[in-house]
Amino acid sequence: MAAGQIIILNGAPRSGKSSIAAAIQEMFDGVWVNLGVDASVQITPPRLRPGIGLRPGGERPDLEPLVPRLYAALYEAIAAHSRLGLNVVTDVGHHDAYSMPLGILPDCARRLAGLPVLLVGVRCPIEVILQRRAAGAADRTYVTGSDKDPAPQPVRLWQEEVHKPGIYDLEVDTSLLSPEACAAAIRQRLIAGPDPTAFPTLAQLRAG
Repeated sequence: MAAGQIIILNGAPRSGKSSIAAAIQEMFDGVWVNLGVDASVQITPPRLRPGIGLRPGGERPDLEPLVPRLYAALYEAIAAHSRLGLNVVTDVGHHDAYSMPLGILPDCARRLAGLPVLLVGVRCPIEVILQRRAAGAADRTYVTGSDKDPAPQPVRLWQEEVHKPGIYDLEVDTSLLSPEACAAAIRQRLIAGPDPTAFPTLAQLRAG
């Protein structure tokens, strides 16, 4: 049985990752399972949330010891699905800006060793992200700007930290492309190559 394809979508909250994941599930052939930050948060006890969605800046050092294990469990689940021939799309926001470096992304990369993984950087200018946050202000889980603080620190930190070290197989900008166009670009990259190298490269990095 051939391993299922894995696509990791990495970017800041409201950058458009979930919409791309939905487009991939709709447009691509085969079975595509969405295992990402939203699914992880839903199965995490409320007192330990946001779990892997913990924001940059060391805001909850009491939760940080659990975060590497939650990520490890998520990526082990991704690997299990792939080994059973199921394709997986995962939307996450990786960063290492905790109260101390945790080296989570290299560890996750090592857990998918030998499996077909395409790592996609989902970029979006902070101005557009702030507009999207304001439009979704009813969802109180998102920090929004104000006249006094148009670009709150949590939003700026996500923008600065989520794309470090910036090693990707492909990058898309959701301010320029629709979710469907992003999905089409990802599909073309899978078809045309070259072979992805981002996760094997990240697996060699040391923590911190």
